[in-house]
Amino acid sequence: MAKAQEKKPGFFAQIKQIGLVFKFTAKADRWFMPLVAAAVLIPLALTVVAALLWGWVAIPLGIMIILLAVLIVLNLRSNSAMMNSMEGQTGAAVQLISNMRGDWRVNVEKPLAMHMDKAQSALNQMDVVHAVIGRPGVILIAEGQPHRLRQMLGEQKRRLGKVIGDAPLYDYIIGNEEGQLPIRKLRMTLLRLPRNLSGKEVNQLDKALTALTARPTMPRGQLPKDLRPPKGAMRQMRGR
Repeated sequence: MAKAQEKKPGFFAQIKQIGLVFKFTAKADRWFMPLVAAAVLIPLALTVVAALLWGWVAIPLGIMIILLAVLIVLNLRSNSAMMNSMEGQTGAAVQLISNMRGDWRVNVEKPLAMHMDKAQSALNQMDVVHAVIGRPGVILIAEGQPHRLRQMLGEQKRRLGKVIGDAPLYDYIIGNEEGQLPIRKLRMTLLRLPRNLSGKEVNQLDKALTALTARPTMPRGQLPKDLRPPKGAMRQMRGR
């Protein structure tokens, strides 16, 4: 579940990333381009006035202010556009956590539990519970239908209680209804949690949960006849 060590992108890669974010935000947010125009024109007008009063020395400062204003607008509006695009998307919350700075560990592709019915399959949705490990402890992130998620969370709490010991356990259902955590507030909520564990304890929890999620789980209820082992097979396995 541990994150791979991230390699810092080079200068040209960063410029390319900024360009992609700019295009995405311009497409998703109708107020972005007017705000960018204002961020350019207002400092530009002030720079012209300053250049007339104090000479060309005001020009480099004006250019820096214009660039800073555009980057501030880009940062604010791109975050808003990204959150809007994530609303209601199953898996968006853990994707957000996986890209957060700090020691946050989550296996995006392997949730603790999942459920999908025919209606959800048609909408390409499902109910999922992911386990996130960090300095606060173990955090369960649930996405999907709240009435099913509460039962799934209860089951996973009992399951995790056997392996996490005294480590703090938090749980959140992502959504905008009462008692749920909006995805917009997820990052700040996690960052405000107390740092209860040391780095060594985080590693130990990571190993314990990795071993737990690696175990195959059997479906509930009576097995179909085709899947039942033949008579005497279990006795033979015990004797090995």
